[in-house]
Amino acid sequence: MFAALALSLALMFGVGATVSGDNAEALAKVDVFEVSGLIDNVVANGIETAIERSSTNGAQALVLQVNSRGAVVDEARMQQLLRSVRDSSIPVGVWVGPSGSRAHGWSALLLAVADVSAMAPNSTVGKIGAPLLLDDQPISLGEATTLLRSNTLGTDEARERGALRLTISDEGVPVLRNMLFALDGLAVKGVVLDTVVEVVGDDGAIVREAATTRFFKLGTVEQLMHTSASAALAYLLFSFGLALLVFEFYTAGIGIAGFVGALCTLLGTFGLAELPVRPVGIILLILAVIAFAVDVQVGIPRFWTGVGVLAYVIASFVLYGPVQEEALQLSWLTLIAGVASMTLAFVVGMPSMVRTRFATPTIGREWLIGQQGVAATDISPEGEADVRGAKWRARTNRATPIKSGQPLKVAAIDGVTLDVEPLEGAARDYREMRKPREQ
Repeated sequence: MFAALALSLALMFGVGATVSGDNAEALAKVDVFEVSGLIDNVVANGIETAIERSSTNGAQALVLQVNSRGAVVDEARMQQLLRSVRDSSIPVGVWVGPSGSRAHGWSALLLAVADVSAMAPNSTVGKIGAPLLLDDQPISLGEATTLLRSNTLGTDEARERGALRLTISDEGVPVLRNMLFALDGLAVKGVVLDTVVEVVGDDGAIVREAATTRFFKLGTVEQLMHTSASAALAYLLFSFGLALLVFEFYTAGIGIAGFVGALCTLLGTFGLAELPVRPVGIILLILAVIAFAVDVQVGIPRFWTGVGVLAYVIASFVLYGPVQEEALQLSWLTLIAGVASMTLAFVVGMPSMVRTRFATPTIGREWLIGQQGVAATDISPEGEADVRGAKWRARTNRATPIKSGQPLKVAAIDGVTLDVEPLEGAARDYREMRKPREQ
């Protein structure tokens, strides 16, 4: 009777009147911060910044939306992050979602230190590896802790074995809105969360509305750095960056390729520094590019190109080590893209581009022998020469360097490099100097 009277009064005073005397907009906001990918220093800093921001911007709680296969920070940094979540002045919840997400490796430990935790259906948690201590105490995920060191559990099993700190239904928490429903009425850190309000809908039915959520992500620069620390992208950026730098070096100039190559190499180096790389993999990648570069100079793929391909393939397979209990491996698509791109670049593309950049409108280059020109830069023993209006990579005898602006003559051609000498006073080849004595 009293319920019917309350409903009648609500309808009399206007549709949308609330049963609780409030509305969703009046509730304090709930902040959501997305934790995606491997937890590196950028993400760790982002989580700590989110906690500080939510503690001062009027939010009543912070939810970390997690989909991560592990952490690549060291033990001390991970302990610092976990301590920040545990000791936060504002309630912190962890939701492994949406459906199909995972919290593997050390990222799973966020569930253990959060005030509340839940998982979406079809999500998994586990493979935390060796025990991690926090204030000299092992971090626990309930009775499932030992099992989770090398295995994963689904939503139902994780809930049954005490790995989650929030159990509202047999279906888990499928969407973020359900997470807010689950938080309502919980007493956390001395605060009773008020995240849901009941209102009367247009049809007279009572509808539950959740508090307004504010979504936060990493900033543009932070997101760029975090993305470059993904296994596939760091591998490709570093490889392609070095390839572009080699191209720019052998074409004797600094242009767009050089700038892009330097940027890619820088981002790739940052990414590799954040990931568990094996030193032998880095060394082989660099040696592969050096081997490729040997044959680029002559413009013809030869023995060293084969050595480069072999070293690059081996480096691709041994580059990364494990993250906690889960191996960090490149996908076959990434491996094929990397190996095929580098091979085509140095076998077909790079020699062709180098020849094209130094080519002249005249078919054939033999006519250049005997032609005169001027040194575009100091040639001692290598530099650039301007012959018949075209710039060429040039080389001279060390005994007779040619200064910029001095006249010169083309003595021979080696691939795309001109062997030049000054018009007067050129040093004679030692074989030529020996001829008179042998006669």
